[in-house]
Amino acid sequence: MAQLLTIAVLLPLIAAFVLFLFPANNPKAIRALAIFATGVSLLITLTLFAGFDRTKSGYQFVHSIPWLPSYGCSLKFGVDGISMTLLLLVGFVSFCGSFISSEIHEREKEYYILFLVLTTGISGTFATMDLFFFYFFYELAVIPMYLLIGMWGSLPPGKHGRTKEYATMKLTLYLTAGAVLALIGLLGIYFVGGTLDIERLQHNIWLARSTQMWAFPCLLFGFGFLASMWPFHTWSPLGYAAAPTAASMMHAGVLKKLGAYGIIRLALPLLPEGARHWANLLAILACFNILYAGWAALTQKDWKFVIGYSSVSHMGYVLLGIATLNVVGVSGAVLLMFAHGVMAALTFSLIGFFYHQTHNRFVPDLSGLARKIPFIGTCMVMAVMASSGLPGFANFASEVLVFLGSWQQGSTLFRVATICAVWGIVVTATYLLRAVRTSFFGPFDEKWSMLKDAVTFKQKFPYALLLAVLLTVGFYPRLLTDIIKQSVATSIVNRLSTGNEANAASADTANNGRTTP
Repeated sequence: MAQLLTIAVLLPLIAAFVLFLFPANNPKAIRALAIFATGVSLLITLTLFAGFDRTKSGYQFVHSIPWLPSYGCSLKFGVDGISMTLLLLVGFVSFCGSFISSEIHEREKEYYILFLVLTTGISGTFATMDLFFFYFFYELAVIPMYLLIGMWGSLPPGKHGRTKEYATMKLTLYLTAGAVLALIGLLGIYFVGGTLDIERLQHNIWLARSTQMWAFPCLLFGFGFLASMWPFHTWSPLGYAAAPTAASMMHAGVLKKLGAYGIIRLALPLLPEGARHWANLLAILACFNILYAGWAALTQKDWKFVIGYSSVSHMGYVLLGIATLNVVGVSGAVLLMFAHGVMAALTFSLIGFFYHQTHNRFVPDLSGLARKIPFIGTCMVMAVMASSGLPGFANFASEVLVFLGSWQQGSTLFRVATICAVWGIVVTATYLLRAVRTSFFGPFDEKWSMLKDAVTFKQKFPYALLLAVLLTVGFYPRLLTDIIKQSVATSIVNRLSTGNEANAASADTANNGRTTP
């Protein structure tokens, strides 16, 4: 079973190399291989999830391939409840994204190669247990997005003359700045901790308090750039709007989650003193994410910008859950990463469906679409309801956990933050319901009479699959919360509770900042 995890992660990358051998004039075979690779990877991930032992804590399916033994570096994969949940997210979104990519008709070979490399980069980041390869896969996930947007993206006029080239360059500069800042923190952890093994760092190494005070903000803000943390979020809506449909799905659905995952996986357990010191600031920034981005979404007329700012707002709930530093809140953040990832992928795929036919995403121009595309209209209404926190969808369960965790934190600041977060749900419902009412249920405009709905199984399958995932987890959240909660408790919250001033003080005086409790 351990080898299966490695196969699930690397199979899309292997398929990308195989695609180099394919002739460029055979797009059907190229697309079929991409669907096959992502589909098999999803099936393997589901097999691992079914075999995941819910009674055990720690990493499972650990498989290591030595790479630089003299530096203690190895290609080591393993999953706990947190990474298992997010690997499932990658599997569903990448598989559906490969289906949606039928709209690509130029340079298909290069497109699918980059899409598969992107998939492995994201999966590898979630599954790796080595600091070097964490950063390697992290960068491997970011680089293809630049090319996917720059070569196959589009940005309708109207945003002050900004083009897709502007969007890609802004995305690249912001994410590169964040990656460099995170690298400084990771290098500090390595040089002080003396190992690249994430599991050993989590359980056997206590870093000095002085190290934690400067390393934590490096990781928090470095990964926060990718998580669209306010005020470093401005690249994100432009990136969504300019990206082709499947790239938007991957970008909003899973790529952005890498930032939050980096904070949860590395910053919280490795730097517990730093986490407690900076938690209040993180909660404040999370409120700005929720409310500022929500109010910005209220003013948008382009569907992709509406959902883009909505995604920035929803990442505020994730950051607030992380800031609580308790089991309920952090577990809610992880579940929301999964729920929002599926919901965002579904929404962007639906936008892509009607944009491919209308070449128009302007909300007031798209009146009455549900009369011509009722299946897509129904799916959009359900996606909007999920994003608005309607009970029965996975988003509702995850947001409730974040609210409870934030309120249980006890301080006045977090209780005010909880009230702001609940109010953010009202703002979300306002702009999403207004957009879907105007575009799909207003008076029908005859200029859209040529629209064709999704009628075949092949056309409906990706949307139905993503909706089924949202509803399944929504009605039975314990499917994921049991494994998430156990991993959060053992690998993060226990570390936070035991990494007190006494531990830090002993670490200051032992072994130049290193000690094994």
